[in-house]
Amino acid sequence: MSLRRKGREVALQILYQWDIHRDTSGWLEAFWAQNPIPAEAKTFAEDLVDGVITHADELDCLLGRYAEHWTVPRMAMTDRTVLRMAVYELLYLPDIPARVTLNEAIEIVKLFGDEQAGSFVNGILDRILREDPRLQSKAREAVSSVTHD
Repeated sequence: MSLRRKGREVALQILYQWDIHRDTSGWLEAFWAQNPIPAEAKTFAEDLVDGVITHADELDCLLGRYAEHWTVPRMAMTDRTVLRMAVYELLYLPDIPARVTLNEAIEIVKLFGDEQAGSFVNGILDRILREDPRLQSKAREAVSSVTHD
């Protein structure tokens, strides 16, 4: 398992708890003590967690706009959390190719979510990638990498 994959999985666990409590004080330090991971994975997880929490309102607004027939609160918590992380990556982590972000999100939600979660997450992320004007260069890059593989 790559260090970034491990970081994403740990970030999912932290953000899942944050979604319930809307706070990380009091338990995050204990979480890290009970779940030691390599420093690079921990740094990546912390960056994802901080970014998603900082931009949660913006991310939820985007998800609500592009998720047809779904409101963000109605989404399964695991799906919602993975979507927030992936959209944060797409918008704010330019060094990660869109194709990697989408593949990782789909694999992680399949692991932690139900059997339809992969299709649900893929559909929303694909639409955001294709339609959000801020992601045009990442969308072109993703299409280019698919046509040149």
